[in-house]
Amino acid sequence: MSVKWGLIGSSTIARQFMIDAIRAQPDGEISAVMSSNPERAMAYAMENGIPAAVSSLDALLGSDIDAVYISTTNELHFEQALAAARAGKHVLCEKPLALTSDDARKMVAAAKAAGIVLGTNHHLRNAGAHRAMRDAVAAGRIGNPIAARVFHSVYLPENLQGWRITRPEAGGGVVLDITVHDADTLRFVLGDDPVEVSAFTQSAGMAGSGLEDGAMCLWRFKSGLIAQSHEGFTTRFADTGFEVHGSRGSLIARDVMTQKPAGSVLLRTASGEEQLSFDREDLYTRSVRGFHAAVRGEGQPPATGEDGIWSLASAEAALQSAASGKTVKIDPKLGSMN
Repeated sequence: MSVKWGLIGSSTIARQFMIDAIRAQPDGEISAVMSSNPERAMAYAMENGIPAAVSSLDALLGSDIDAVYISTTNELHFEQALAAARAGKHVLCEKPLALTSDDARKMVAAAKAAGIVLGTNHHLRNAGAHRAMRDAVAAGRIGNPIAARVFHSVYLPENLQGWRITRPEAGGGVVLDITVHDADTLRFVLGDDPVEVSAFTQSAGMAGSGLEDGAMCLWRFKSGLIAQSHEGFTTRFADTGFEVHGSRGSLIARDVMTQKPAGSVLLRTASGEEQLSFDREDLYTRSVRGFHAAVRGEGQPPATGEDGIWSLASAEAALQSAASGKTVKIDPKLGSMN
């Protein structure tokens, strides 16, 4: 049985990554794309070999599809996901799930009530590098994890320098764009949850009024581990990386905070240094494969709606901390959905 997809949003990320990832599945096909601009929808469908183009959500949800992939601007995710759930369509939504964690919790509750799968497209937890790090931590290869560092400050490509740096009302800014990813990746690799954050944000010349284009965060996790992360749109010559330091060793990963299956992971202990091997499967292909399995009733998607709540609540707390100058507790209120 195939999974027929409708794309909500004629986005760059869908064109660059998700269309191929869906078509890489033996049971995946794309039936339609929706854009509020009919001409854009038609052009996008023709360019990408998609059979149907529509310009309304009702038309898409009323068509012969099983699931939707939402990659519109952030302020639209909430209502679009609720409509899809009401129509009985499975939902894979880009991060952040919504503009507030309250709305994200409503999305998860609606999905449960409708009996559909809701996944958050946190691609980084599908990287072989991060999975190798998670396995090493879980196996005790670095002892008790004590501290972590994420450097994920990049240069936002010109073709993406639109609403992310100009529209606060659309959920722009680096925190909702990148900090959510770092919070999720820390949770995934460490198998631990953040409990509080202190953050600074900056506007270093790219973002418009009311938006941040850089952030530095200090996190404390349930286990007592402390972490720091740096997110940015403005560092044209920076590398990315992820380090986890434990009582008996360190994991040092480079060039891994990316949409591509790249980078390296070094394990350093008293025994010396070891380059960890890991698969180089496309991150989005793995994500969609896991989502399809969940649709078949085989477990959960790689990143669930609850994972999306955690990352959004963490980003919210970072923004609150930066605005107030105080450390802010992180509470995803997962129990309130029951």
